[in-house]
Amino acid sequence: MAVVTLGCARNEVDSEELAGRLASGGYRLVEDAEGADAVLVNTCGFIESAKKDSVDAILAATDSGARVVAVGCMAERYGSELAGALPEATVLGFDDYAAIGDRLDDVLTGRPLVPHDPRDRRTLLPLSPVDRSAAVTALDAPAIPGHGWLQRRRLASGPSAALKLASGCDRRCAFCAIPAFRGSFVSRPPVEVLGEAQWLASQGVTELVLVSENSTSYGKDLGDLRLLERLLPQLAAVEGIARVRVAYLQPAELRPGLLEVVAATDGIAPYFDLSFQHSSPTLLRRMRRFGGTEDFLALIERARALAPAAGFRTNVILGFPGETEDDVVELERFLVEGRLDAVGVFGYSDEEGTEAIALPGKLDQAEIDARVRRITDLVEELTAQRAEDRLGERVEVLLTEDLSADEGTGVWAGHAAHQDPEADGTTTLAGVPDGAVAGMLVTAEVVDTEGVDLVATALVPAVRA
Repeated sequence: MAVVTLGCARNEVDSEELAGRLASGGYRLVEDAEGADAVLVNTCGFIESAKKDSVDAILAATDSGARVVAVGCMAERYGSELAGALPEATVLGFDDYAAIGDRLDDVLTGRPLVPHDPRDRRTLLPLSPVDRSAAVTALDAPAIPGHGWLQRRRLASGPSAALKLASGCDRRCAFCAIPAFRGSFVSRPPVEVLGEAQWLASQGVTELVLVSENSTSYGKDLGDLRLLERLLPQLAAVEGIARVRVAYLQPAELRPGLLEVVAATDGIAPYFDLSFQHSSPTLLRRMRRFGGTEDFLALIERARALAPAAGFRTNVILGFPGETEDDVVELERFLVEGRLDAVGVFGYSDEEGTEAIALPGKLDQAEIDARVRRITDLVEELTAQRAEDRLGERVEVLLTEDLSADEGTGVWAGHAAHQDPEADGTTTLAGVPDGAVAGMLVTAEVVDTEGVDLVATALVPAVRA
């Protein structure tokens, strides 16, 4: 049995839950789809390009001769429609996850399965966030992928691992369909998060990456909007964990107390993964979002006042309906003045079930593509400049791979606190003493850059327990 994962870190956690359930059901997991009896493809359904990648992965898996099962966001979102378009695969929804072994038995023995008809999963739990926290324990509660950590089995071997804080989203951004197929926001209880953190540490993980659709909402359905502020120091204190970073923060919900905890708590990476999406106030209102250039720059300034070396990443969307040249210029101003470390640039695409699909002012695809290229070129220049700003800076690098192996030159690959392990560049570190192992934190000085990547020299090796 092979598992193929598309999309984000949240999907990676879901895949590891599914892998654990399959392993406990007697299935032997293999890395390569070639030769496997079955391939589980965990799909992404976020934007058009991600959906295409998911379809391509399903078709590639069928070419291996294995039985193919499609799960994940795209499978949940389209259900029977996807099954009709891809009869080569069996399509399962989130509610099949708890019995994934039984469903795979059905597939391998030829027992027919009826694909689900998609539904808006926001309707499956109470509207009130506080009432929702009790409803998720009911016997008939909808499945929430990635919360069954007791069944989790790691598919990766590196020292960093994603840990889910919550699932779902209560925001109503005009361009986003995620809440409809992921459901309402549901926090995991702190004791459950801490338990999984301890388990991950026992598996050799030294860096936790906290993920969700919106980490700044953590605790609201448990009646405590400051819960993450108290949970973060507890996670940093877990034996064996050297660093904790938080992903997917909403700028409009980043309260001063949480900002201070992220910026100034030992063991927490001063790293702000902020979902700005744009900076033109006018366009952001059309997106059903808040803030604008001045608000965002002030937020960044507050964080840098507490942690001058803090890292910042974001994503931006170009070509949203009604976007004008003035809006793009405003975004350029923000990017220049914000001095961010990493920026993902995406072109707008219509998504079924969203408000934006019916908005006037649609741009031609050629214009969207031109704006994406324009901002991408700017971002590449700005992020390279930001990396150069770090010359002479002391950074703590989490070691991931020994590049010198048999040569004994002490050169390692890793990532600093401002670099997400998957997306924000890397640090090549020289002068690492003998005896270093992956997952160790090493203090270093930045001596050179290559685009967004850093080159550093080890100063004082240190492991945070």
